[in-house]
This record gives sequence, structure tokens and C-alpha cells, in this order.
Amino acid sequence: MRKKSLLLLFLLPIQLLFGQTNLLKDFPEGYKPEEVGKRLAYHFVDGKHMLHIGKWISYPETFTWNGGLKFAALTNDQELVKLLQNRFELLFTTEKALLPIMNHVDVNMFGSLPLELYKITKDQRYLDLGLPYADTQWQLPANAKPKEKEWDQKGYSWQTRLWIDDMYMITIVQTQAYRITGDRKYIDRAAREMVMYLDELQRPNGLFYHAPDVPFYWSRGNGWMAAGMAELLSSLPEDSEYRPRIMHGYLTMMKSLKKYQSSNGLWHQLLDHSDCWLETSGSAMFTFAFIKGVKNGWLDAKEYAPAARKAWMGMVKYIDENNNVKSVCEGTNKKNDKQYYYDRKQNVGDYHGQAPYLWCAVALLEE
Repeated sequence: MRKKSLLLLFLLPIQLLFGQTNLLKDFPEGYKPEEVGKRLAYHFVDGKHMLHIGKWISYPETFTWNGGLKFAALTNDQELVKLLQNRFELLFTTEKALLPIMNHVDVNMFGSLPLELYKITKDQRYLDLGLPYADTQWQLPANAKPKEKEWDQKGYSWQTRLWIDDMYMITIVQTQAYRITGDRKYIDRAAREMVMYLDELQRPNGLFYHAPDVPFYWSRGNGWMAAGMAELLSSLPEDSEYRPRIMHGYLTMMKSLKKYQSSNGLWHQLLDHSDCWLETSGSAMFTFAFIKGVKNGWLDAKEYAPAARKAWMGMVKYIDENNNVKSVCEGTNKKNDKQYYYDRKQNVGDYHGQAPYLWCAVALLEE
């Protein structure tokens, strides 16, 4: 009897853990990640381009495309893979002018997309197209400005600008290059850059001002950091000298995010202002970071799995009948004016929101 009791005491924490992680598997109809992901990914196939400064494929479109491809590969939906691939093929021919140049974090991140296609198809054209976007991020151009030369001399990307968005933009293309090539230089670059950004920009509570001179915790800006750390930690080798610092930054941020999560599961446009409207793109990025944390064992499942589930259930309610995500903050530059953030336009179907919803669907389906 005593042995049986001891065995039950041993098994109880394991059962509780599985019970918590099951919260991220057992969803009702309409909320299942395979249903939601399919709706959003197929919707993207026929969507219009969202161009960067009216010229090139933008980062929100790139990341929605990436999310659709990952979902298609994970669910073995070959029809969807082909449709997304066909959309890309035009960039080799009639839409070649839309290929981004390689001179800024907001355009170099595009390389993550052809690298994702290479991962799925093994078509050499995608590797040849994608890898230079990662390489040129650390290759100082001849016409570099003094500040860009300074960053390069310190071993950081010459594209460094200390905007919190950068730690998804830089991370995603460098991490993709590492995943594809196995060359440690790519992930080490991203990790070293991330540590510097954390040291320079993270507040004691783990969150980030929109800018050092703009003391507001803007949702999507913080979302880029949360998602970027989750992506980086997912691939960063355990023996990396940078891993402890990044993990500390991630855990500190997750603790604050949990504190500011609203009762319906989402987060506010300004995280610490409960009278500010609920915003979906940042909320989806935080949810992605929670899901990755629980599934990788970085976060306590008992504490964070219910929060991740609540967030996902709340998020799905913001998808309309046309498969467009609602309440997505429009593109937003910094401004030292609180009312400016309250008054930002709430877009519908904006790729800033569609993308992280797809990331969450993929993260929920991954083992």
C-alpha cells in the first residue's frame, strides 16, 4: 500500500503536467489550430501584395507567407504548398521587380521566405535567392554611414538601429540561415545582437518602451521582441554563451506579459493601460511566445498553458467571416504622445495580424 501511495505521489505531478499541456491540444470546433490555420493560409493565397514603401514585398506579407508555408508543411497539405509556391514563382518572372533590395532590416528579413521554401522543396533556386539576404546583413557596403561602420566594427550588423522590431527582423533571417546550412555563424550573430538589444533596451520589468524617448509599452513592438526571443531560443544551441542572458530576458518578459493579460485573453494596445483598446497582432505574438515556452519547457506549464489557451480562444473570436483578423494596429512609428497610440487605426485583414495568428496555429500543432 505504501509503495502504491508513493507511486501515486510520483505520478501526480506528471499527470498534472500532461493535463496542462493538453490545454494546448484539445480545442472545440472552430478553435482547432488546424481549422484556423487552414482558413487563414488559404485566404492569403489570393490576397493582394502589401508592399514596403510601395516597391517591394513587405515584412508583414513575408511573415504571413512564411506562416502559411510552415502550416502547409506541418499538415502535409501539398495543395497549399503548391499554391503558395506558385505565388512565389512570379517573383522570378513577371513580379521580379518586387524582390526587396538588401539594405535595411525591414527588407533583408525577406530572405527567410525563400529559405523556408528551400527547406520544404529543396529547390536550389530558393537557397541561392535567400542566403544573400542573411549574408549581406553583416557585409558592410561601400557607401556605409559612420554609424553603420561603428556597428560593424563592434561585430554587430551594420543595419543595427536599436528599434525593438529589429529583434524579429534580424533574428528570423539569421536563424533561418542557420537552420538550413547548419553554419553556427548565423545563429551566433543573431544571439549576440539579441543580447546587446536586451542590455540596451529591456526595462527592469522585462518589457520594452517603443523607443528610449517614448516611454510607452506598445503592444506590437513588444510582440516583435517576444516572438524573436522565442524563435531564437528554439534553435539556439544549449551550449551557446548567449543563451542564459536571452533566456533571462525572455522569462522576465513573459512574467510581465502574464500580469497584463486581460480577462478575455488578449492584451491592450498599450500593455499597462486597461482603458486602451484590445489589439490582436501583439496579442498573437505574445501567445506564440507563451506556446513555444510551454512546449519547450522554458515556462511552467501549470502557470502558462492556461494563459496561452485563454489567449488563443480570445484571439480566434477576432477573425471575421471573411477570414480577416480584426483590431490590428496600423503601421506605427514612435511618438511621445500617449493619445497617439489610443487613436491608431484598427485595421481588418492587415498582414501584421494575419501572420502571427498563423505562427500560433503552427506552434500549437507542433509536437
